[in-house]
Amino acid sequence: MAQQRSTLKRSLGLWAIVGLGLGYMTPTVVFDTFGIVSIQTDGVVPLAYLVAMVVMGFTAISYGKMVRVFPSAGSSYTYTRETMHPGLGFLVGWSALLDYLLLPMVNALIIRIYMEAMVPDVPGWIWVVLYVAVITGINLWSMNSTAKLNSFLVVFEVTMIVVFIVLATVRLSQGMGQGTIFTLQPLFHHGVEPVAVLTGATVVCFSFIGFDAITMYTEEAKDQKTMPRAILLTLVIGGAIFFIAGWFGQSVFPNVDNFKVTDDTLPEMALYVGGQIFQIVFVAGAFAATVASGLASHASVSRLLFVMGRNGVMRPQRLFSYIHPRFHTPAFAVVVVGAVSLLAITPSLELISSMINFGALVAFTFVNLSVIAYFVFRQKRYKTVKDVLSYIVLPLTGAGLTSVLWAFLHADALIAGGVWLAVGIVYLAFLTKGFRRKIGDFALEEAPDADYDGGPSDGGSGSDTLLAKGAAEPEPDLIS
Repeated sequence: MAQQRSTLKRSLGLWAIVGLGLGYMTPTVVFDTFGIVSIQTDGVVPLAYLVAMVVMGFTAISYGKMVRVFPSAGSSYTYTRETMHPGLGFLVGWSALLDYLLLPMVNALIIRIYMEAMVPDVPGWIWVVLYVAVITGINLWSMNSTAKLNSFLVVFEVTMIVVFIVLATVRLSQGMGQGTIFTLQPLFHHGVEPVAVLTGATVVCFSFIGFDAITMYTEEAKDQKTMPRAILLTLVIGGAIFFIAGWFGQSVFPNVDNFKVTDDTLPEMALYVGGQIFQIVFVAGAFAATVASGLASHASVSRLLFVMGRNGVMRPQRLFSYIHPRFHTPAFAVVVVGAVSLLAITPSLELISSMINFGALVAFTFVNLSVIAYFVFRQKRYKTVKDVLSYIVLPLTGAGLTSVLWAFLHADALIAGGVWLAVGIVYLAFLTKGFRRKIGDFALEEAPDADYDGGPSDGGSGSDTLLAKGAAEPEPDLIS
């Protein structure tokens, strides 16, 4: 059978990609988790976000470096596969799937919870089916349409955050909370412990997941050279929204004593600063944020499944690597993600949420290590101070800071991730006939795109690697 020659369509500009990243990050989550983080940090929520943004910044730099060398939709899976070993790359990709596959399900579950609260007489499963059908259909139809709808929803939710800030300013001028925005109390006050801030930072770090996921859209970017900039812009803009919203939230609510529910403070925060009408509108903004995250997360994980299918490590290979000839989307992978999302009919949010962070930390760790593996061990770029700083110090710092997050990871996430990884090892043993066969031999004989030049990995087939021409040349100062 001849290889399907259709390819992903390069239709995404810089800001469309940034919008997808922001949609994935869900900016309104700062209000949902405000109560939890405020308690953990002793009332310095914005400081926790600032620390988290710095921690994530080192890993974002590593993503920017690797996406220039391997502009593939496979992200951390491809980087590890091509710089270290195909088998290890598979396990990294498999681990990342735990995070990326579950997030669309979490969004479907949140929508179910919202709708059950508003329309209790309608069975929850109906809302899950309708939501998943719409999100799957949009992702199947067009990546460009997905990006446009996502951008609209992101603009709406950010507008709601701006309105909240304006209303909070009015309340502060009336003497509510700190009584002024010109105070350092949200950043530091007596009794704040560094360990408490770090604990809070480990929680909010996962709000930044999204800057990494946009690397899945590399093969659909109009200009793949914009990807490093898109990664940093997503991180900085998202971090700024979190910080500013957290600052005003903490100024108006120095503590959580007046909240009836601290596990999700968004509705009450909106009520206290703007009244019932604003509460309704603000919750609608949170609803829009969830849909935007659903669109972006569904799109990104389907690209990862597609690339793994193209490499032959997801079976049936021809189906996972299939691109619809008219829509230019990975049709089968999109439908599979939709099918998995339907599982949101029954589980609890707490159960699923406890499992999603394992894969993200695996991806972050190995992206940083991939920088060292490629630039230091393959390119031998360690002879100047700049090279040592760029390709050893920065990625090692990123890996080290990620290890701190590992230390604070919930036990349930470690257990679920360990079981998932064990399943992946068994599956890999099956694919390689007891590890006797090279995993690179599974890739489709023909590259799906003329830009594919073959990769440097040992045993790799070259069907996935999009080696950027001149990748060994020095990078722009933005990333270096």
